[in-house]
Amino acid sequence: MRARLPLRLTRAAAFSAVCVGLGVFAHRFAGGAGPTPGALAVGGTVIMAAAAVLAGRERSRGTITALLAGAQLFLHLLLSRSAEVDGLAVPAHSHRLGVEAGMVAAHLTATLVTGWWLARGETALWCLLRRLGASALRPLTAGHVPPAPVVPFVRITAAPVRLTGRTLKHALVVRGPPVLSAF
Repeated sequence: MRARLPLRLTRAAAFSAVCVGLGVFAHRFAGGAGPTPGALAVGGTVIMAAAAVLAGRERSRGTITALLAGAQLFLHLLLSRSAEVDGLAVPAHSHRLGVEAGMVAAHLTATLVTGWWLARGETALWCLLRRLGASALRPLTAGHVPPAPVVPFVRITAAPVRLTGRTLKHALVVRGPPVLSAF
């Protein structure tokens, strides 16, 4: 199943909004400077364009997480460079969690959690689309259902076996679960 342009753009917008929001939040949480409007526009546009290209079909959890990790790396580098170029009075990294370890931990944790969350949404969306597609096609095929196959009835002509009417002497009929014997 392939996605048409409106669905592709909607999925790409959702992915880029989550990705850019996550990148900015993780970057700020780990001690980085806030994004400049230009860096935010460039990052959002690049991720939206890449996501629109890749949003044509259903993606697996691993693919979504890998794409999200690549986008987070891109945003981290973009936000770090924009803070250096902008020359803000606030230092680029203010050692709240540590420069490198904090950034990597924040971005990685956020990427894994958000990748799982986006993959669940991806699965739910495509399942819903498949169900809607199947229910939309059902009325079209209702008049063209092939008839059930005819199974020939075979008549048995052998004479039935007569029971003698005797009950077996050692037959025991017990209903229910077995009773445990007490010692």
